[in-house]
Amino acid sequence: MEETLSVAQMYERLLELATPLAALDLPLLDAHGATMASDLLLDEKVAIKSGTKINSTQIALAASLGLDRLPCRPHPRVVIISAGDDLVEPGSKLADEDDEYESNSWFLTTFMKETGAHAFRVHTIPETSEELKLIVEDQLVRADLIVISGESGDESFELINSVLSQLGQMTTIIPNLAESGKHNYGVIGPDKTPIVTLPGDPIGNFLSAEIFIRPMVLKMLAMSEINRATKKLKLNKDIYPVQEKANYIRGKINSDGSVEPLENQELISTLSLADCLITLGEKDKKLSAGDSVNVIMINQG
Repeated sequence: MEETLSVAQMYERLLELATPLAALDLPLLDAHGATMASDLLLDEKVAIKSGTKINSTQIALAASLGLDRLPCRPHPRVVIISAGDDLVEPGSKLADEDDEYESNSWFLTTFMKETGAHAFRVHTIPETSEELKLIVEDQLVRADLIVISGESGDESFELINSVLSQLGQMTTIIPNLAESGKHNYGVIGPDKTPIVTLPGDPIGNFLSAEIFIRPMVLKMLAMSEINRATKKLKLNKDIYPVQEKANYIRGKINSDGSVEPLENQELISTLSLADCLITLGEKDKKLSAGDSVNVIMINQG
C-alpha cells in the first residue's frame, strides 16, 4: 500500500529513523570532521561546543591543551547500492537502448562524504532479487544507514521492494514533490538498521538526498543544525511550477542578488550548475519576476 505525504511529513518520518550515534573518544586525527559529543571547556568557558563539526583549528586547540582524544559522534557508515538490470557501470558499453549508465551511486557516495559520513559504494550492480538480498544482508555488518536507488522511471522499484519486504517491515511513500517518485523506508536486520529507497531518476534522487537523507546523516552526527542555510531573494524571471506539488527548482544567484531559475530543468547538468534551490509550496502558483522567493543554498564549496 502506498501513502502520499507532504514533503514536511516525509521529512519527519525519515528523521525518526535516524538517531545520534553513541559517543566515542577518538584520536585527534580521527576526530577531524566528526561532531563534538560534549562541550570542551577552557577556563570554565566553552571552547568547542557540543554539536560542532570539528575543524583543523579545533584539533590544534585540543592538542595545545595536551589532549590526544576528543569525545565525538563517529562518522555514520552509509552504504550505497544501485539495483536494476538495465544499469551499466561507467566505462563499459551500453548493450541496447534500454541500458543506462549508473550515476546515482556515484553521486550519493560522494554527497554522503561531503555531508560527513563514511560512505561505501557497493561496486556490484545486482540484477536479480537473489543478488540484491545477498548484498544487502552482507552490508548490514558495516552500515548505520543503507540507501538504495534503481533505474530511471522507477523500473526496478518492485525488485527492490520485494527484497526489502523479506528483510523487514517497509513502507512505500510518494512525496507530494515535483520530479520525484516512489520511496521505501524501514528498518532491517538484527540491529534495526534504517534503510531508504530513493527514486531512480537522477534529479529525483538528488532532491531526495538533499531534502531527506542529508538531514538524517547530520542527525546521526548530532549536529546542532541539520538543515541548509536559506535566503529570501527576488526572482529575475517568471516561474511556472508544477501545480499542487512542492517544487525545488535549480537556480543561480546573480551578482545583483537576484535569483534566476536555470533553463532546461529536466537536464542532469542543472544539478552541478545550480548554487541554490528555489522552493515553492504545494499551493504556490505562477511567480513573476520581482517576486520574493525562499532559496536553499547548495553547492557552496
